[in-house]
Amino acid sequence: MFWRKKLPDRPLSESGINYIICGLGNPGTKYENTRHNCGFMVLDDLAKKHGVEIKRIKFKSLVGEITLGGFDSGAGKRCLLMKPTTYMNSSGVAVREALQFYKLPPERLIVVCDDINLDVGVIRIRESGSDGGQKGLNSIIVANNADNFPRIRVGVGAKPNPDYPLEKWVLSLFQMGEAPAIEFALCNSLAAVEMCVKDGVVPAMNKFNGMKRS
Repeated sequence: MFWRKKLPDRPLSESGINYIICGLGNPGTKYENTRHNCGFMVLDDLAKKHGVEIKRIKFKSLVGEITLGGFDSGAGKRCLLMKPTTYMNSSGVAVREALQFYKLPPERLIVVCDDINLDVGVIRIRESGSDGGQKGLNSIIVANNADNFPRIRVGVGAKPNPDYPLEKWVLSLFQMGEAPAIEFALCNSLAAVEMCVKDGVVPAMNKFNGMKRS
């Protein structure tokens, strides 16, 4: 299947992007596999599944491209995968550049991020809404003056106690006992991204919201 091969290095403006799929996280090996980097993890898995790499520099991000949804029937949708390198709290700057460049409405943006208000292993999909305290989402909402974009939140669990520093918690690694649950969530998030593009956000919400590992 030729679209799974490495894409040629060409200007992104020639690719006719239909959707932007943005994973939130912090760049650099220091932050790899931390709770805050679940968005990056999902995009890396998505890129690997479709045989592409997220390594080109554009829009203050590392980017790649895939096609989702009925490619054999000619109905495929070209998607830009982006991992902002601006650090979490300034993600909106990168997203704004990409949306403006492709002249896409917020509804064509899908954001994947972590959520401390959800148990590890649970994901929650919404068509729009507030940032829920997630600073990357807040940055995107403020920078684009819009909150009507789909988002997939990956549960990373609450702080061990109220006095535990939030920054220390979200930048911590998952524990061994959490591994099966977070892998379940990452797998579901990948499938949810694909379903959002292929079938719409509502079917993805109906299938994945509240799903727990048995």
